[in-house]
Amino acid sequence: MPEYSTLSVSQRAAGVAQVTMSRPAVFNAFDEAMIAELDAAFAELATDASVRVIVLAGEGKHFSAGADLQWMQRASQASREWNLDDARRFAAMLARIANCPKPTVARIQGAALGGGVGLACACDIAIAADNASFAVSEAKFGILPAVIGPYVVNAVGKRQALRLALAATRILAAEALSIGLVQKVVAVDALDAAVDATVTELLAGGPMAQREIKQLYAQLATGPITDAVRELTAQTISRVRGTDEAREGFAAFLDKRHANWIPHT
Repeated sequence: MPEYSTLSVSQRAAGVAQVTMSRPAVFNAFDEAMIAELDAAFAELATDASVRVIVLAGEGKHFSAGADLQWMQRASQASREWNLDDARRFAAMLARIANCPKPTVARIQGAALGGGVGLACACDIAIAADNASFAVSEAKFGILPAVIGPYVVNAVGKRQALRLALAATRILAAEALSIGLVQKVVAVDALDAAVDATVTELLAGGPMAQREIKQLYAQLATGPITDAVRELTAQTISRVRGTDEAREGFAAFLDKRHANWIPHT
């Protein structure tokens, strides 16, 4: 892996990479440099055959305070063209995480604010410590959570996303769990064990199957199940059933053994 100035990338376990935001002095707030490095790290890990799962974490007491205020101040004084290019890079980074072909897990402690909430929502699974708090806080600075908005809406639904964005309400971990912003809350000292338990479950699934799940579910919207959707699902499963991975999965089950994609420990 390349060397990064705002991140560290490490092997959490066999088949598992951890990307850790490493600006604890500013609560892992991100600026142009961290955005570029997050994009690069996830691009690299997406094509690394040795990596099955990616964990996104924040160093220190907090997950991420969102946008670095000095970066935002620079943006407020820049041209619209500069701001458009800058916002497009941020949007591309979030899309890189959300569209990663491998399962992604956000490990959240302390504060997740503004874009930090967006990072949590862009990951497939978010696990929080019970000391975590969340706020979509952009309106307090006279701006709006535009780029992260689609990810927040997808995670919690439109009405809850509107409430979070309009009121900039800070919510605690239990409420975040109740509205679907995170999927699990545990004690602070149990956070890593909870992340590792979820990672173990993810490693038991077929990597090709998980890639197909992410591609298919990205095309599914809440609402009527149309003829086109039914055909899409039928075409997908009929194609996947005939793959080597599917044959191995069924053979492993019938032989009462681990499938060959499960890392040896």
